[in-house]
Amino acid sequence: LRNHFHCQMTASPIYNPQDDSIEIVFVLKEDQSKKIVKSEQPYYTFDKIMGADSHFVSTIEYAKKISNNRSTILILGESGCGKEVFAQAIHNFSKRVDEPFVAINCGAIPNQLIESELFGYEEGAYTGAKKGGNIGKFEQANNGTIMLDEIGEMPLDMQTRLLRVLQENVITRIGSQRSIPIDVRIIAATNKDLKK
Repeated sequence: LRNHFHCQMTASPIYNPQDDSIEIVFVLKEDQSKKIVKSEQPYYTFDKIMGADSHFVSTIEYAKKISNNRSTILILGESGCGKEVFAQAIHNFSKRVDEPFVAINCGAIPNQLIESELFGYEEGAYTGAKKGGNIGKFEQANNGTIMLDEIGEMPLDMQTRLLRVLQENVITRIGSQRSIPIDVRIIAATNKDLKK
């Protein structure tokens, strides 16, 4: 299983007046000291994508052809047309199939939080920062694929930070001076006309 976490479990029986155990309450508490970050195995593969239109079939063949290319991929299309389906299929057709696939919607994260979501932060980096810090989505996706959905919603200042990741294959957590090398395939998607 790719989705799991270490936890402590407490079981407390509930008794009726006859001292018979009638129910048990289980309390699960995540063990932060052994936290393992995993992502779900993406479901979609090219054989689950159906269509007979010649343009659609050629798009699938092109997506298969580029699945092992190291270049960043940009998928354009209207909302609901299946951009993430294609991203998952590309990941599952690539040599990274057994590595993490992490999808993040750039439009759903407030601008002031997107940097910490993508790159993580060190303990004490800002008020309210989690003890021990937190790894970002790029570290979670290391050796695998990260999908940046709605990339057109990403603030411009964040795009310069992303450019460094694309050029140098390193990230720096907020509050740290240490560069962390990563190997991540980036698939971006948007419904916007980026040329405009």
